[in-house]
Amino acid sequence: MVGRHVRKGAERVTSDDVADTLAAMGPRLRAAREHRGSTLTGVSCATGISPSTLSRIETSRRKPTLEVVLQLAKEYGVSLDELAGTAPAAGPRTSALQRFGDDKAVLPLTRYVGGLHAHKHVLPAVQEPPARPRQVSHDGWEWLCVLYGRLWLALGDQDLVLSAGDVAEFDTRNPHGVANASPGGPVEYLIMFGPQGERLRPRTPPAPGPRAR
Repeated sequence: MVGRHVRKGAERVTSDDVADTLAAMGPRLRAAREHRGSTLTGVSCATGISPSTLSRIETSRRKPTLEVVLQLAKEYGVSLDELAGTAPAAGPRTSALQRFGDDKAVLPLTRYVGGLHAHKHVLPAVQEPPARPRQVSHDGWEWLCVLYGRLWLALGDQDLVLSAGDVAEFDTRNPHGVANASPGGPVEYLIMFGPQGERLRPRTPPAPGPRAR
């Protein structure tokens, strides 16, 4: 079925376009919240929107109203264009750098596209050994690769210290948290996150067998 067309300037917007935008907004809202390190309960306290409503919106089980989108955009510090996926491409990469209260820096490598999200994280140097990382859990699947330094990954009851080149992947419904495990130096790592449980799919060809003599 061809979607109904609406004239908007020089562009043609269809009802299918609107439906697709609303469907993709849930994962973008969740990504924006998680980038800020906020919980559903914390956002609920700040906005007055119930955690159950926020959860249904993030999982695309409920369409957000304009009022709700405006509230969340303000709370997360993002623009409506970013949430709608219509923001222009970022300029120099440093201009997209985001900083948080714990001095963590996050550089989005994907601009609110559907499916997998990619980010580079930098945790600053610490002067003293950190406490065990605060853990969170949410829907999705995460792949993490350390580029520099040593990263403490608290995954459920496990405590892993990952060095440069180490990779971990896990179901984000398991409680997890990270901290810099290297006093005196920063740690840098990449994250690929599938909000709907999307995973990376290795396509490495099998090693050749022994040559026939």
